[in-house]
Amino acid sequence: MAPSLFENVITWIRAGYPEGVPAADYPPLFALLTPVLTESEITDIVLKLAVEYGTENPATPERIRDAIHAVTEQAPSVEEQRQVASRLAAAGWPLALKVSTTD
Repeated sequence: MAPSLFENVITWIRAGYPEGVPAADYPPLFALLTPVLTESEITDIVLKLAVEYGTENPATPERIRDAIHAVTEQAPSVEEQRQVASRLAAAGWPLALKVSTTD
């Protein structure tokens, strides 16, 4: 059976961020994931990665949802999105980058 989109996203993030995702990269990462995954899937990914990377005091699902909503209200800059997308592209991210052309 082929891996699901969820499993592929986890694999790409692990490859792009072997040391863990820096806090500053979460907003652009959420912005890139929002068009292709549900809020629930993004929350599950963040929680899964937090446990895998041994993050102390990982965010709660409520805090993750709040962060997702903050991103959808005020998107990261195009440059921030491109920076995160380039890390994921280097790990085989096949999704087209759709970023706003306004900052």
